[in-house]
Formats: sequence, structure tokens, C-alpha cells
Amino acid sequence: MEKRELGRTREKIPVIGMGTWEIGDVQNEGRALEIQALRRGIELGMTVIDTAEMYGYGNAEKLVGQAIKGMRDGVFIVTKVSPHHFGYEDILSSCEGSIRRLGVEHIDLYLLHWPSRQVPIGETMKAMEELVSRGKIRYIGVSNFSVAQTLAAREALPRSEIACNEVRYSLTHRAIESELLPFCEQEKLTVMAYSPLDTGKIPTSKVPRSLLDKYGMTPAQLMLDWVTHKEAVVAIPKAAKVEHVEENAAAVSSRISADDYQVLSRTFD
Repeated sequence: MEKRELGRTREKIPVIGMGTWEIGDVQNEGRALEIQALRRGIELGMTVIDTAEMYGYGNAEKLVGQAIKGMRDGVFIVTKVSPHHFGYEDILSSCEGSIRRLGVEHIDLYLLHWPSRQVPIGETMKAMEELVSRGKIRYIGVSNFSVAQTLAAREALPRSEIACNEVRYSLTHRAIESELLPFCEQEKLTVMAYSPLDTGKIPTSKVPRSLLDKYGMTPAQLMLDWVTHKEAVVAIPKAAKVEHVEENAAAVSSRISADDYQVLSRTFD
């Protein structure tokens, strides 16, 4: 699996990871299948697993914890704290809750899930740096932050860096290309693309058949190859079924050319 540097951290992470939105709410056989899918993804090198305290009211983190038992050292865990927990003490408590549900000793990358209008960013980032100093988290990031909000978050960190901004990005959702993506490329911030397959609404009929035949890819694989074309971007498609995980993992086994990247971009402009 191809790897890229996370921000300025020198940490190498796979270009395709796994997301867990709407995972963990099922029981029995369905839950076992989701765990099987995550473990298969890890086997295939998709070792970044993204989750959040709000996903399934903590059930997604619990499921991830079950999936990574016995293989923690080979997995890079990303989770997110909700805006209503951005107060100093609340963040410390939320982080402990996520660590407990995940069954780990630390979180690799801890993200602010959305910007907050209620809590000053300075208070929030003071707590994030405290978590780093305590060894509870390794890296700090944001999610769904604009350029201005990212800058404000970075300026509130006297000792740490912002490693990434997790945002929606796909062939069919490209709003970040006007400002946020160029900013992240310039500042060496990783863009972690969620919903890279447009939450399953893959525009199959619009994907050029010539490109599918040329590269021997499915529409989903072509979308993932496209979204991770730029060096600053990694993707975290949802991982709930083994067959989808295997399809996703193969998306970057070969790469579309720069010319074909432009062809596909223009098709969906």
C-alpha cells in the first residue's frame, strides 16, 4: 500500500485508510462482519482507521477496539472530539472516554470534529497540547475547518503542529479545490478525504468507459485513484464489507496518468 507523510510529522500513513461512520450500530452477525472487514483492511495495508466519539454514540469506537485487538502496534487510530466537548476539562474527559472505548493506551491522531462558536479556540488547543504532553495523543488535527479556522487553530498551538484537516472531498464534491486544498498543499497539511465515494452514490454512468477499460478499474476504484492523485490527499472510505475493502485497497495498485486525471476532472467539472 502506497504511503504518504502526515503533515510535517514524518509519520507515514497509507494513502487509503478506512472510515467507520454508521458502523457499530448493528449486533451479532452484522457486527462480526464489520469487524471482519476492518481486519481484512488492516491485512491489506489500510492501517489508518478513522472514527469519532459521536459515531453510534461511541459504538463505532468500541467496534474498532474489538477489531484491532492483538494488532494495535500496526494500526494508526484517528478519532474525533465533538464541538460540545471543546472546553478544557471536557476535552480531557472525552479523550479518556475514547481511549477506554478503543481499548488502547493512546490515540495516534485526535481531531476537532467541527469548528465551535461557543468555546475559544485557545482554550481548546491548550487542552489538546496537554493531551500530547500526557502521552494520550500523538498528533493534533482538525476536521471541517476553513482556511481561516485552520490558521486560528494553528496559531493557538505554541508547541505543536496541525497535522491534517479531515474534510469531504470526492470527484463529485470538490468545493475544497478553490481555497482549502491549495492552502493545505502550500502549508504541508494532509487533507484526509471523507466520503471519497460520495457515501456510495457512485456516478457509474458518468465515469468514462474508456478509462475503466484502460486501467481495469471499477468506478469506485477510479474515484479513489482520482481523489488521492494529489500528494497532499489521503482517503478514508467507509469499511463495512470485506468485498468493498478489497476493492478499495486495489484502487492504488496502479495509477492513472496525469492526462487521464485531467480528463476525469473535466468530466465532473
